[in-house]
Amino acid sequence: MTLRVSIVTYHTAEDELAACLDSVLACEAVDKVDIIDNGNESRLSEFCRVCYPLRVEYTANENRGYGSGHNVSLRRSLADGVDYHLVLNSDVYFSPGTLEKCLDFMEANKSTGQLIPHTIFPDGSFQPVCHRIPSPLDLLMHRFVPKSFMKRWRDHYEMRDCDLTKPLNVPYHHGCFMLFRVGALYETGLFDERYFMYPEDIDMTRRVHELYDTVYFPGATIVHAHRAASRGNLRMLRIHAVNMLRYFYKWGFFFDKRRRKANRNLRRRLGLE
Repeated sequence: MTLRVSIVTYHTAEDELAACLDSVLACEAVDKVDIIDNGNESRLSEFCRVCYPLRVEYTANENRGYGSGHNVSLRRSLADGVDYHLVLNSDVYFSPGTLEKCLDFMEANKSTGQLIPHTIFPDGSFQPVCHRIPSPLDLLMHRFVPKSFMKRWRDHYEMRDCDLTKPLNVPYHHGCFMLFRVGALYETGLFDERYFMYPEDIDMTRRVHELYDTVYFPGATIVHAHRAASRGNLRMLRIHAVNMLRYFYKWGFFFDKRRRKANRNLRRRLGLE
């Protein structure tokens, strides 16, 4: 069983990257970690060469977006016949044994094409990382409606109203940790490079979900220091908005039959219909 990991960086702090790499490299199944540097910084190249000379490969890359950066490494996994590929954010870290638990689950459940574990913030609080496939209204409400309002809708959208102590087959995973069965990617394709960043995780998960289980796995836990850059930066908010429009133009705004089907099937699995 072999696993390749890709981490896309852009002016990433060395201490943040070190915490992530130390977590990953504790797993013996990891064959290679690709650092795809969209910032093209000699500082990070030297850091990887000096501090992680064996299983980490640095690649300077033109910044064409998050998904495009990961595709550089995903194509290597497809060419090399790697069993699993982990798309990982640099602000994620976890304890030894975490990756092994995720891989063991996927080895035992061949219908699983993608997995994300239970995720918490650095303070230990729950972080919602899987959702029903959102409509434009869902995303507008989630972005702009204060958290103190519409708690019932928010709990439903963030799946806080579900039993999260058991594995769930959910059609939308956040992109901070996307563990793929590489065999599934031959059928689904890689990240859609029309998105610079943000909706590529929705797009990717729902494509995998149409052919495989895409599982929220509570048997392992990761920490994600989620920054939510678009909430405090007008430029990032504009990028977010533009790419979401591209996503809905592809899949459909309010008339998306495949979204309705995936969300209806999820309700049935949860016993809500």
